[in-house]
Amino acid sequence: MVAENKKADRILGKVWLAGAGPGDAGLLTVKAKELMEKADTIIYDALIGTEILCQLPAEKELIYVGKRTGHHHATQEEINQILLAKAKEGKSVLRLKGGDPLVFGRGGEELEVLVREGIPFEIVPGVTSATAVLAYAGIPLTHRDYASSFHVITGHPRKDGISRIDYPALAKLEGTLVFLMGLSRAGEICQGLIDAGMPMDTPAAVLERGTNARQRSVVSDVTNLPRKIKEEGILSPAVLAVGKVCALASELAWAGKRILGGRQFVVTRPKEQGAELARRLRELGAQVLEVPAIRTVPIRQNESFAKRMGQFARQKGEAWLVFTSPTGVRVFFAEMLEQGMDLRSFFCREAKVKLAVIGSATRNALREYGVLADLMPEVYDSEHLGRLLAKTAAAGSEIVIARAREGAETLVPILEEAGFTVTDLALYRIKTTCHEKLREAVAATFAAGEVDGVIFTSASTVKGFAQEFLSGAVWEPEMVTAVCIGVQTAEEARQYKMKTLVSEEASMDGLVEVLCKTFGGRGGEEEALVEGFGGRGGEEEVLGESLGGRGDEEETAWQYIH
Repeated sequence: MVAENKKADRILGKVWLAGAGPGDAGLLTVKAKELMEKADTIIYDALIGTEILCQLPAEKELIYVGKRTGHHHATQEEINQILLAKAKEGKSVLRLKGGDPLVFGRGGEELEVLVREGIPFEIVPGVTSATAVLAYAGIPLTHRDYASSFHVITGHPRKDGISRIDYPALAKLEGTLVFLMGLSRAGEICQGLIDAGMPMDTPAAVLERGTNARQRSVVSDVTNLPRKIKEEGILSPAVLAVGKVCALASELAWAGKRILGGRQFVVTRPKEQGAELARRLRELGAQVLEVPAIRTVPIRQNESFAKRMGQFARQKGEAWLVFTSPTGVRVFFAEMLEQGMDLRSFFCREAKVKLAVIGSATRNALREYGVLADLMPEVYDSEHLGRLLAKTAAAGSEIVIARAREGAETLVPILEEAGFTVTDLALYRIKTTCHEKLREAVAATFAAGEVDGVIFTSASTVKGFAQEFLSGAVWEPEMVTAVCIGVQTAEEARQYKMKTLVSEEASMDGLVEVLCKTFGGRGGEEEALVEGFGGRGGEEEVLGESLGGRGDEEETAWQYIH
């Protein structure tokens, strides 16, 4: 991704100027998403939504150059110089801007600098707030009966403070007027249109934080809108819209009517495992911040693995290999090949080898390798797995548990008390992970009281989250509603004084159901969508932790448990 500049006789990088849309991660273009994964350096603005910021790879060089009214982290000239410096280092640079980079985003100025310096570049258009924010408020830009054109105007004055808006020309138009960056001048804009002859009852609206979970819409007319803005305490970023189509907002509004519309949740699972849950919640209208509280690190060249598995099942009788997570299954088979072993190393031995799993997700992971589980508890947690195995395994069986070094403490004692010789084989470690920029953005979201719930699928995710966000936090743990997949995970959350909710079933479906019942609507659409997610096959047996519920003993799923 570098180019040769023959005139300067040097290797240059390349810059991609891309739009990230107005906030909703679903409006991020496919190409922008691909560049987020490929670029060496990502230079981003203040208007990049936290949901999108959560998707920036932690290993990238991230440079924040945010600018808001009166608060510039970097001047435009400084931004230009950063772009040049990184490109001249031979790096592939993603310049990520809110909305579309060439719609009042000063993208053209940055491109001119790149051209002068001979830096290769590409432009990746984004979804502009001028269209998306109105759409999410149920306001069509054009309508055959009300508006045959639309016009996008900047609300910013020139440096000398003189307005560039041609009010007489705009007042004569029959189209929809969209003012970006005009909140602080809303009174001047509305009065200017009225003075230029626009009818005083012309519908008008202000749309705050459009496409995001906490978006708000205030619909009025050009006479009363400035007063409404003050009364409602509307803040930036906000879009002003003027025109007859604004009157359709109440009829066509849709975003807040979704089951989880207006809600925002944090998913703490490792990204590759949490993506499916995040997708489901977004389908129901929620905004999802994917904030992995932990990551798994395989123990490579694992001497304990080589020694123990080399001896496994050499004696007559039964030998049990136990898996407590899909991650454990995948790391086990990868290490097996790394050590020069295959299935014959375990099954073609003196003992009769059997396999036990904690739940259906682990069972399904095992099936991917052509192996079927012999034992799985009805309730997916370590205690039920241990008790079932202790009752099922033949006396004198050897048992090897292949899992995380930080696995739940309940499993081994149950088996040892039953008289079995147990090997707790560590395959991987669990570490906390969160890059600084993301930590700051998410912490600010919590401090503002804008997170409805944090979803935990293991005690490890609780511990990782607490380490990343509760230490030295400016907000209280009691502000966190922990949505937990099982009782033991909830117990860990209570150790940090979080409020807790527990799903009735230790599965993704169970988590989705408790979220809908607690935070969502109660219509038939909710039931249909939740039922459409299927059965127990999606349970979250993460990282060797105990997960499941307690059947009839479980408390009501949507009741707060302190």
